[in-house]
Amino acid sequence: MGTIGFTNFGFSLKPNKQKLPAHSVVASCSPDRVSTTKTDADLEESGNLGRRNAIVSGVSLVSLSVLGFPKEGVAVVNQGLLAGRIPGLSEPNEEGWRTYRRPDEKSGGHGVGWSPIIPYAFSVPDGWEETPVSIADLGGTEIDLRFSNPSEGRISVVVAPVLRFADYLEDDARIEKIGPPEKVINAFGPEVIGQNVEGKVMNSQVKEYSGRKYYQFELEPPHCLITATAAGNRLYLFSILANGLQWKRHNQELKKIADSFRIA
Repeated sequence: MGTIGFTNFGFSLKPNKQKLPAHSVVASCSPDRVSTTKTDADLEESGNLGRRNAIVSGVSLVSLSVLGFPKEGVAVVNQGLLAGRIPGLSEPNEEGWRTYRRPDEKSGGHGVGWSPIIPYAFSVPDGWEETPVSIADLGGTEIDLRFSNPSEGRISVVVAPVLRFADYLEDDARIEKIGPPEKVINAFGPEVIGQNVEGKVMNSQVKEYSGRKYYQFELEPPHCLITATAAGNRLYLFSILANGLQWKRHNQELKKIADSFRIA
């Protein structure tokens, strides 16, 4: 590493207590089989047996396809990218830290024609959890992820198209092509803290990992750590916000979290 001196959906099935007619066929929601209930009159109507079996088969297929029950011989449809939050946290290591890696299956192309988001990763102490993202949040639809710990602070990841900030960049954009650290923090800092960053940048650094540069900034007040880089055709802004008490108690852990952000 080189350092250059210079931041459920769910639904419930309610039981139907309506009395069934004598010739009804009832399908059970068992993953392994579909059972039927017939009256003696049904058994006597042998001529209708084939029709009833066909009905049972139809109900079975509907149950399997709608409720998602697996059954041998029934094709499973791959729905592609999944919307919403998808777990990405690892188990804690011996120090109690977990690594989050953006799942490959997570949706979020941020616009028609954009390539899939290149995954990123970072580490947090045990106790940090993913929180819902709202399009009404500061940063809007470009906020890809939020994490929080009530006693330590908040994390957000903004993934924005680089064409917002440069006329043309190749498909493998680099942060240094967008501009120097001063330009980047002046352009994007207000999106993180909601106000002008002039006079709030305490220090900044340029670090390099695996041939990719990362700009790191420390701002206060409010206490804020920002790590910025670029990959593909997007800019990545990883930020941590903490109030005075959180910063006083956990600033070392927060700096370690900020320093852990990487393009996977």
